[in-house]
Amino acid sequence: MVDSQHILLDPTENKDTRSGFGQGLLEAGQADNNVVGLCADLTGSLKMNAFQSAFPDRFFQVGIAEANMMGVAAGMTIGGKIPFTGTFANFSTGRVYDQIRQSIAYSEKNVKICASHAGLTLGEDGATHQILEDIGMMKMLPNMTVIVPADFEQTRQATLAIAKHQGPVYLRFGRPKVPVFIRPESPFEIGKIQRIVTGSDVTIAACGHLVWQAVQAAMALHKEGISAEVLNVHTVKPLDEATLVESAKRTGAVLVAEEHQRFGGLGSSVAQCLSSHHPTKMDFVAVDDQFGESGTPAQLMAKYGLDAKTILAKTRALVSH
Repeated sequence: MVDSQHILLDPTENKDTRSGFGQGLLEAGQADNNVVGLCADLTGSLKMNAFQSAFPDRFFQVGIAEANMMGVAAGMTIGGKIPFTGTFANFSTGRVYDQIRQSIAYSEKNVKICASHAGLTLGEDGATHQILEDIGMMKMLPNMTVIVPADFEQTRQATLAIAKHQGPVYLRFGRPKVPVFIRPESPFEIGKIQRIVTGSDVTIAACGHLVWQAVQAAMALHKEGISAEVLNVHTVKPLDEATLVESAKRTGAVLVAEEHQRFGGLGSSVAQCLSSHHPTKMDFVAVDDQFGESGTPAQLMAKYGLDAKTILAKTRALVSH
């Protein structure tokens, strides 16, 4: 049963999650004068323009110097600022992992690492830009919170929430326009799974762009007489183990769906949790140890099996075993 308090089953508009970040950053800046923005020459792509226009003295364009940006952001926290760094996910993590590890995570600095164009849905720029390892890289760092919101509205909510959260955060979002299905009044809480469809036969745990695909699959399964529960695991770390285990105990099977490598992402976290607390039949929808390639987001998601069709097929097989 769809939880109408949380989602719209028939969304009327499509928006990109990076615009949700831009709106959330503007609102966070309006609420707290300590919020500052830093960008590595991608202001338009990160939708940071509105913040820049509203608060020009609190916006810093560092150019194509991502490592320097992380160091500057870490230093700003010492004076009480709340820095939001903005660039593509590949440059927000892989290019600057040493700076994040040493200057931000190890030092427990209150930096918000905001990463757009994550995963295959970056599209035509191809494999060099389509990072599919970043959730794993970030979740392994002590002190780091990792959030992967589902749509425009939830990205806006998450941006506001991390401005109030003390400590380093990795916020991952994307490039394409996707359905806006999370209700604005639906509460967002860091570290708390959002149960958006209630079911009894199987649990589908998803994050990011795969949440809406999971909802579509759950609706198709319902017509076949299979009751699928959908969990929006927007916070990968800290993982809401209590809600996850409770759901797995009721349904007896769990499918994890994410726009990330099969190794090291949300699926690995869920599997580790359940193996410790409630061993459960599992399967995974993720990129299977491959790099991406150039193509439209829709083409790539279909080719690599990150869509409702694949979720439906794997869930059906999981339940039948």
